[in-house]
Amino acid sequence: MRRVIAVTGGAGGIGRAVCRIFAVQPDTTVLLHYHKSRREAEALEKELKEKGCDVRLFQADLCREEEVVRMAKQMNSLFGHVDVLVNNAAVAGQKLLRDVTAEEWDHMFAVNVRGAFLMTRQIMEGMIEKKRGRIINVSSIWGICGASCEVCYSAAKAALIGMTKALAQEVGPSGITVNCVAPGVIDTRMNQDLDDAAMEMLKEETPLERIGTPEDVAASIAFLASEAASFITGQVISPNGGILI
Repeated sequence: MRRVIAVTGGAGGIGRAVCRIFAVQPDTTVLLHYHKSRREAEALEKELKEKGCDVRLFQADLCREEEVVRMAKQMNSLFGHVDVLVNNAAVAGQKLLRDVTAEEWDHMFAVNVRGAFLMTRQIMEGMIEKKRGRIINVSSIWGICGASCEVCYSAAKAALIGMTKALAQEVGPSGITVNCVAPGVIDTRMNQDLDDAAMEMLKEETPLERIGTPEDVAASIAFLASEAASFITGQVISPNGGILI
């Protein structure tokens, strides 16, 4: 039976790794969502299709409810259901809280939290009907312990963890697991503003003495979507190299 995986923010660093790890699995279709990164999304689609993978592109602004509803309807009309939803789309930012505007705060929560809420609400109906499904939210270690100059981002990622734990209890009787992956310092564009000295310092603070890769995070997500994780729900897995224990 074919398994359908929806990945939001699929054209970004972690998103690409997630799409790649699922796309090569047998009898799997990957629904790759993007907002503005059309060129990157089309390049990834081409790469995976050349390997014989079944990948479909979907565009939507996750901050806009009508666009999320439209996209979810398209997904369901094509395949009838989604087996795994990975809420990965996110934005980040580093600022002193005193310098964060109300508009910036609202946008951070709109993308990182409201987008996940809107996608989950639309997709989980099919999961409830079929009495099975996996929902995986991508948070951050900063959602667990907080980070100076990232109060807004930390608060949004913490909200995803709370959403995960509460929803796991709500939909567990319907055979749906809900879990969260909270990556540590990962080599993606989100960290491009950090200079070499800062990255080296973070590397030294990590017991495994390296910066994480998108593939490290994708492996955790793939595990939570697998049958091996069928009795795991409401949990936070943090691939962080030991920087937070």
